[in-house]
Amino acid sequence: MSAVSTRRLALLLGGLAMFGPFSIDTIFPAFPQIGAQLGADKLAMQQTISIYLVAYALTSVLHGPLSDAIGRRGVILGGLAVFVLASVGCALSTTLPMLLAFRALQGLSAGVGLIVGRAVIRDVLHGHDAQRLMSQVSMIFGIAPAIAPVIGGWILGWSRWPMIFWFLVAFSVALWLATWRALPETHPPSARLPLRIGPLLRGYTGIFVNPRFQRLAAAGTFNFGALFLYIASAPAFVLDILHLGPRGFAWFFVPMISGMMLGAFVSGRIAGRVDGVRQSALGFACCGAAAVANIGYNLLLAAPSAPWAVLPVMLNAFGIALVFPILTLAILDMYPRQRGSASSLQAFTSLVVNAAIAGVLSPLLSHQPLHLALGAAAFTALGWALWRWEMQVSHRAPAGTPDAAALEPTDRM
Repeated sequence: MSAVSTRRLALLLGGLAMFGPFSIDTIFPAFPQIGAQLGADKLAMQQTISIYLVAYALTSVLHGPLSDAIGRRGVILGGLAVFVLASVGCALSTTLPMLLAFRALQGLSAGVGLIVGRAVIRDVLHGHDAQRLMSQVSMIFGIAPAIAPVIGGWILGWSRWPMIFWFLVAFSVALWLATWRALPETHPPSARLPLRIGPLLRGYTGIFVNPRFQRLAAAGTFNFGALFLYIASAPAFVLDILHLGPRGFAWFFVPMISGMMLGAFVSGRIAGRVDGVRQSALGFACCGAAAVANIGYNLLLAAPSAPWAVLPVMLNAFGIALVFPILTLAILDMYPRQRGSASSLQAFTSLVVNAAIAGVLSPLLSHQPLHLALGAAAFTALGWALWRWEMQVSHRAPAGTPDAAALEPTDRM
């Protein structure tokens, strides 16, 4: 692909990856208003995140195989159309059960941009070029959690909460039009796999029981879980702990996403210059330093305040952005004919854990800043331990290096 078309593809895939986080983070400032209107307490409002993530996880195992069988473009366009209808339903909801039902429908469709987009990257590019494009997409994708709650706060400044969902309708319609016009089909009929239940289940089983896949997927999932614990707890962290108003979410999200975008930028710049093992080690070192700093800050200060309370989160996001493309490309390179399925199972692993974080751990830990810091540190430690296990067993670079590009899909190390 030419440099121009690669930049255009990065913008489009970044936008497609954004509409999932947008549907989570944009409504954070509206939690008090929605809860007051629909008669829901904080715990009930937290379920608007959990049910979205559960639905996202359940259908994430289908998006990839569908794209392997019928092509990437059609699956993305269909998913966007369903998301538009679901967002309309959310905007028109008058009860909490009605809102939860349409939030679940949003989750059923929101994964197509991120999951199928990863397969598109690996369809068109290889090796270091794929790492650079994935890093570019990560930079664009990283904007969403930073600006989404800010946009939600602005909308609440002149209208009520349903207008946030009408904004999501407009955003997803624009993405549908951009995809229809600009996204080529990257998975030709000659490379497609039949969509049959038996082979699909056998393929999924083969991927899922592969110990190397489990280590890589779990390492990335738990490492990101440290950050997602704070994202899921953002309403309590911003409003109750930092004592900021509905427009104060930028104090949390802008530094966090700045760290993620900077990490993605660095990852793209060092692709081909630093091997995957060293880049992953640097990323995990940053995450570990962030965990230590976060615990120390919350032990020393009884009343955390912005911006100091979010600086460790910013460093954590930087480290995650260094690790993410390495682990993701490693998984995709293991299964060159089943990239969609591999991407789906990776997303499923992450989403199940994220749903548990949002629905169980966040309500338990978000009342105390030290508890949040300790929970995040535990996730970082788990991710690092799994990555070290993989390095000791495989004795190879996880991805982004010539060694990784040569991996066989039947590798069972």
